[in-house]
Order: sequence, then C-alpha cells, then structure tokens
Amino acid sequence: MASVTVDTLQAFADAWNRHDVDALMTFMTDDCVFEASAGPDVNGVHHTGRDAVRKAFAAVWQAIPDAQWRDARHFVAGDRGVSEWTFTGTMKDGKRVEVTGCDLFTFKNGKIALKNSYRKNRPPIGG
Repeated sequence: MASVTVDTLQAFADAWNRHDVDALMTFMTDDCVFEASAGPDVNGVHHTGRDAVRKAFAAVWQAIPDAQWRDARHFVAGDRGVSEWTFTGTMKDGKRVEVTGCDLFTFKNGKIALKNSYRKNRPPIGG
C-alpha cells in the first residue's frame, strides 16, 4: 500500500491551482468525502462520493474563476495530513477574497478519503 507524502499533498495543491478536477480526483478514494469550509451544517456542506466531490470541487472555480491557493505548507503523520495556504480570488461581483486556511486530510490506501476545509471568515475586499 502506497502512503501519502508531503510531495503528494503538493501535487494535489498544484492541481487545485491548475483548476484540474480530473487530476484532483486521481488523489481521492472511491468513497471520498469533502467537507467545505462554509454551509448550513456544523461541518460545512458535506459532499460524499466521487461524483458529489467532483461537482463540489468544480463549483469552486465557477464561483471564483481565478481561485488560487498560495504559499502551501504541508505535513503528514500516518493516516492524517494538513495543508495550510492563503486563498485568493475574485468573486463574480468583482470583490476580492484573501484569507488563510487549511485542509485536514484523512488517508486510506494511499489516497485522500476525507478533505475537511477550514478558512478564516474575512469579508470580501473592494468591488
């Protein structure tokens, strides 16, 4: 069984910055879960399964077409990992977003089983 490394998480981050949903999904398990940083539930919006996660990932670029996760830093400890980043982008109304955040990961069989996202709650800038 392959293990997830810091290099794996950097490749995952690079795919986010390329807006490459096909590449992103190669890192995810078949029963993957994505818990978004916002939403009505205590854990944000909860997406389960490859189809739902794929749609949720792609929706980020629909809402913020120039989205980027900059200055990524990663660590892995066993079947858990963390990526810290600064998220930037422009919303459709022209307002800018710039916030720090992190993803908490759970790994299974060398892939990402859970991507749980957190980011600071800063209002958009300008517009």
